[in-house]
Amino acid sequence: MQLGTRWTSGDEAPKAVPEALRRGVASVDTAVVNDDLGQPRPRWTLTWLEGKPIAELDTGVIVTLDDDGEPVVRHDPEDGVA
Repeated sequence: MQLGTRWTSGDEAPKAVPEALRRGVASVDTAVVNDDLGQPRPRWTLTWLEGKPIAELDTGVIVTLDDDGEPVVRHDPEDGVA
């Protein structure tokens, strides 16, 4: 069993996050705009499904790995974010 973890967007990903997934997360983090009013940055959640890592940002952005181990970024259609 592998346990997930959480961390704040823009912070270094925990060691439990595979390197390829870290690259995808980092690409998303560079696009997250800082809130000048001081709102906290969204948080990532790392989970594992059938042994594969999934990182989901509170905004509905999801980073997974394709069959070649490369990061894939998509949006969760259930969250209502366009």
